[in-house]
Amino acid sequence: MHFRDKILYHQIHPLKLGTDAAAAVISLWFFWNHQLLPALILHIAPPLIASFFLICFVDLELQRRSRFGRYVKRMMSHTVEAIRLAGDIVMVFGAWYHSFAIIAGGLVIVIGAWLSGFIPEGHSA
Repeated sequence: MHFRDKILYHQIHPLKLGTDAAAAVISLWFFWNHQLLPALILHIAPPLIASFFLICFVDLELQRRSRFGRYVKRMMSHTVEAIRLAGDIVMVFGAWYHSFAIIAGGLVIVIGAWLSGFIPEGHSA
């Protein structure tokens, strides 16, 4: 598998998805309490470590052949990745400013980016 494919398919490995979700939830608590350094470390380090491990040492062929893998191959672009990142940043700001509504808005952005492949071509939201 080419490196570019590993970059794509590692994003849907259960370890990566779980690490990203856990890191977000835990770090948002630290952002909420204005503990910036631990929040940043917990928000960034675990996902980076999981990505490194998966890309370097794990066979991602199962993810590539899965239905989810075919979906991600079709829909994941740099734009979608940027939208996911923007939603993540919105959640961080929501936590920092103690707003569950803003956190929820960021989560909706992230989920919307993941689901954007279901929007028929030629249509925009």
